[in-house]
Amino acid sequence: MKAIGLKIARPVTDENLFEQTDIETPTATGHDILVRVKGVAVNPVDFKVRRGKADDGAFKVLGWDAAGVVEAVGDKVTLFNKGDEVWYAGDVTRPGSNSELQLVDERIVALKPKKLDFATAAALPLTTITAWEAMFDRMKIDRTAVSANQGKSILIINGAGGVGSIAIQLAKMAGLTVIATASRPETISWVTKMGADHVINHHQPLKEQVEGAGFAAVEYVLCTSETDEYWDVMCDLVAPQGHVVTITEAKNNHNVDLLKAKSASFSYEFMFTRSMFQTGDMVEQHKLLSEVAALVDGDALQVTTGENFGALTPESLRKAHALLESGKAIGKIIFDGLGA
Repeated sequence: MKAIGLKIARPVTDENLFEQTDIETPTATGHDILVRVKGVAVNPVDFKVRRGKADDGAFKVLGWDAAGVVEAVGDKVTLFNKGDEVWYAGDVTRPGSNSELQLVDERIVALKPKKLDFATAAALPLTTITAWEAMFDRMKIDRTAVSANQGKSILIINGAGGVGSIAIQLAKMAGLTVIATASRPETISWVTKMGADHVINHHQPLKEQVEGAGFAAVEYVLCTSETDEYWDVMCDLVAPQGHVVTITEAKNNHNVDLLKAKSASFSYEFMFTRSMFQTGDMVEQHKLLSEVAALVDGDALQVTTGENFGALTPESLRKAHALLESGKAIGKIIFDGLGA
């Protein structure tokens, strides 16, 4: 089968960053399903893994957002049949979706929304799982208690990114007041479209802007940008018994005691945890994506596609990585599947 990947970590400016080649077609066994990939999307995890690629000459296939058609199923598979149209974010420890076919565990896969084409569907799994787990698993927000949540607020740092775009919508569905950060006219327009109640500029002091919007503190803070840059102000802004969640690793050590007097809590969110450690609740991602598919088909959630780069080729993938690394991407970058 054809796949796009790399053998050596190179800068995104290198025109030979990615190559397309033929690799062995995998066989579905156990809980694995073999999916013919019809649409893919890119995320920051793609360029982070690319940058950390070992210089061992091994061919690495990236890509952790996909939609496609089930080609074959393993002997323990119970959730899917050949021909099913599915979506998923995959497993960062396994070969990615930038290929014609991909093996993925059925427990982190669901039937895709019926109303979406494959490329558009591929924009949602990774960011939706991340936002959903951050708010409903880590922060313990009861998404069904809309009335009880009204009057509570969440600050979403970098609201125009992939995770921020879906987090705004999920928070609004749960009844929260959303304060999202954005700095450019186009990103301000985007987060407003996603449903943010207040928009503030993350290039300016956040505390003064949050207070200026009428909030002495916020019950929840979700950071989808640089943890190091915002740690102190997040601890300052979070309300007593509130919760801070970040999805980005910290390069520096930070003072967790800033949260002590408030009895506030802090969590990381990493959506690959369940698949990476084969946790006993892996199937929760199947359930989550199934529920999200129903929300999309019921017009309760907007798609978060920013740009469609067309067919997936080494050059179009390199350009997508460059845009992501620039920090100027709005929403998600998607592809229609592997080019000829």
